Amino acid sequence: MGLAFSPGDDWPGLVGGAVGPLVLGPLAEAGAGLWARELVLSHVPVLRDEVVRVLAPSGARVILDCTVGSGGHAAALLDAAGPEAVLVGLDRDPEALERAGRQLAPYGHRVFLLRTNFARLGEALARLGVGRVDRVLFDLGVSSPQIDDPGRGFGYRGEGVLDMRMDPDETTTAYHLVNGLTEPELAQILRDYGEERWAGRIARAIVRAREREPIVTTTELAEIVKEAIPAPARRHGGHPARRTFQALRIAVNRELEALAQGLDQAFARLAPSGRLAVIAFHSLEDRIVKERFRLWEGACTCPPGLPACACGRVAEGRVLTRKPVRPSPAELAANPRARSAKLRAIERLAAPRCEDGSGARAADEPGAVLGPERGE
Repeated sequence: MGLAFSPGDDWPGLVGGAVGPLVLGPLAEAGAGLWARELVLSHVPVLRDEVVRVLAPSGARVILDCTVGSGGHAAALLDAAGPEAVLVGLDRDPEALERAGRQLAPYGHRVFLLRTNFARLGEALARLGVGRVDRVLFDLGVSSPQIDDPGRGFGYRGEGVLDMRMDPDETTTAYHLVNGLTEPELAQILRDYGEERWAGRIARAIVRAREREPIVTTTELAEIVKEAIPAPARRHGGHPARRTFQALRIAVNRELEALAQGLDQAFARLAPSGRLAVIAFHSLEDRIVKERFRLWEGACTCPPGLPACACGRVAEGRVLTRKPVRPSPAELAANPRARSAKLRAIERLAAPRCEDGSGARAADEPGAVLGPERGE
């Protein structure tokens, strides 16, 4: 039996069951009891309290965590939302879903965990019978458990195979890119996805090294990158291989393409007065988020100098964070990896508003689009 819920129905709770290969949950009562006896993960997610504050989930009925990870944000949101709320948690990493299952076991049938890329969240929600959601969270980038496991190949400090796949069923790994792309292709990836100043030198060094033998491990690659960067440039800005590893990871997982698709689908399914929040960790992610928020806020796109707005843009959302929310000094002291985190949030308007402020259009007027109908 699938999940049956319509936002217009009286709240009966979600009816769970097998919904196909994307679905790992809901958490069955028996399984929840077993997991609850295990040690619950103590990892505190980045900006946890700030996420709860900006999403303000009290009274929300359906929460969508697009990157459920170890379940820390999800648990905090469920606690703040109240006992009637349910959470749909997405992740493409099966190991992350196992951790989330343990963390969220006490919530039982209030949680549905699905293994999927958030670029397909519209399909996932449709298969669950969910039309609209009240709160949405994206916590982007790579997680601490992924970095700390050398076997996943995300980190440059411990030796592991060059993998970097968030979804282990994907076929392309960092090894394939490092050993298969041409020098210009490598340099382009490092420039586009790592904003690496020394992209050309690094790409050339990689190609020369692999001519002798394939580059297999993370430490091999990190050393090649280090030697390719001039010594004075290595003295600041963190580990010399940081940008190269970021670029390869983004390319392997097609992260930026997935982010744009996921944001669009999530906002399209956001209920009126619903809220969407994103935690970004580098400028490429944050730029996409800001562009989408500006679009949804209905910012005028007319050329400068026009006497009046002619683009006809309509505001569908209200940005809640004019400046990004950053981790507190206390959080940074406890978790230095949070230093780059930026939290932004937007609220969907109850009715779209014209750019010139002349008034709002009702949801049933021509051209006014709310909820999952947008773009469908």
